[in-house]
Amino acid sequence: MKKVAFITGGSRGIGLGIAEHLAKAGFNLAINGMRPEEAVQGVLAELTELGAEVIYCQGDIASADDRKAMLAKIKAHFGSLHVLVNNAGVAPKQRNDILEATEESFDYVISTNLKGTYFLTQAVANWLIEQRAEDLSFSSCIINVSSISATVASVNRGEYCLSKAGLSMATQLFAVRLGEYNIPVYEVRPGVIKTDMTAGVTAKYDQLIENGLCVQKRWGFPDDVGKAVTALAKGDFPYSTGQVIMVDGGMTLARL
Repeated sequence: MKKVAFITGGSRGIGLGIAEHLAKAGFNLAINGMRPEEAVQGVLAELTELGAEVIYCQGDIASADDRKAMLAKIKAHFGSLHVLVNNAGVAPKQRNDILEATEESFDYVISTNLKGTYFLTQAVANWLIEQRAEDLSFSSCIINVSSISATVASVNRGEYCLSKAGLSMATQLFAVRLGEYNIPVYEVRPGVIKTDMTAGVTAKYDQLIENGLCVQKRWGFPDDVGKAVTALAKGDFPYSTGQVIMVDGGMTLARL
C-alpha cells in the first residue's frame, strides 16, 4: 500500500518540485492550492504520469473551514495520511520597510504562513496519532518548509521573516509533543530558490550570487528542495526529529 503525502501549495514552485520527487518515490499525493482545479489539470496529469494517484484539495490554509474540508476529502478518498508537507506560503504584496509596514500586510502573511500552518499541523497530528493507535506499525512525519528568512533579517519584509521564525519554533514544539508517538517533525530551510515568488528580484539575486552570496555559486531550484523533503518523507532520517535541513547552497555559513 502506497503512503499518502499532503503538500500545501503543491501545484507550483517549491511545492511542485516536492510533489514530483514524492511521486517518483512512490507516494500518492493530495495537492493543495488556491487556483481552481481546472487551472491545474496539467500539473495533476504530470504527477499522475509519474506514478502517483493524485487528488486536488483547493482551499486557503488560512481558513479553518477550508482546512477541515481538505482533510475530509483526503480521508474520504485515501482513508489515510502519512506525510504532511507544510509548504504553502505568501510574501507581502508590497515590500515595505518595517517602519512603514501595515497591520493588513502583517495579518495577511501571518495568517497563511504561520497561523494556518500551525492549526493544519495540529489537525493532522491528531489524525496521525489516531492512525498509529489503530496500527502500531504505522509510520508518518511532518515536514515544514520554512526559509533562511527564519534567521536572516530582511527589514523590507519583516512580516515574512517573523512568520518563518515562528514556523521554525512550531517545528520544535510539534517535534517535542509528538515524540512519544514516534512522529518526527522536520524543518527544511531553503535559501534563494528560483520560483515565481522570486521572479521579481531575479536581476538582484543574479548579481548577488555572482558576487559570492552563496558558497555554491548558483540559484537553488525546487528540485533541490524536493530531494531533501523526499529523503525525510521516506524515513531516511528517523532519529533527527526537530532538526533543520539547510538547502541554501551554503549561503548562511559564517564566512570571513
